[in-house]
Amino acid sequence: MAQAAAIIFTVLMGALAIFQAALIVGAPLGHFAWGGQHRVLPRRLRIGSAVAIVLYGLFALILMMRAGLLAPWPDMSWIMPASWIILAYLALGVVMNAISRSLPERLTMTPLITALLGLTLIVALS
Repeated sequence: MAQAAAIIFTVLMGALAIFQAALIVGAPLGHFAWGGQHRVLPRRLRIGSAVAIVLYGLFALILMMRAGLLAPWPDMSWIMPASWIILAYLALGVVMNAISRSLPERLTMTPLITALLGLTLIVALS
């Protein structure tokens, strides 16, 4: 179950990374992200989207290692705490998206981040 959850998590993170990349290049989808205040993101939020892409990749790698789908680094002791940190980050993301002033962000990102949270919990408990 943890392996399937990690794969689904990685696919969803990949989709979010594509979405963030679209925001970086100026796609008018900003109402789905960063509080929904800008259809086309200003420079500072585009930088935030670039950082998000890096985090998404790191999160996917960690959960893939935790689920045993990727070979872990020699010292595996940090993988379990890292998976719980990802869980906490996503829990905060659920709250932040749920209270967004942007209705499109609330309706799309809150359920998506909640699903990612559930998948992370499955992997973290494995």
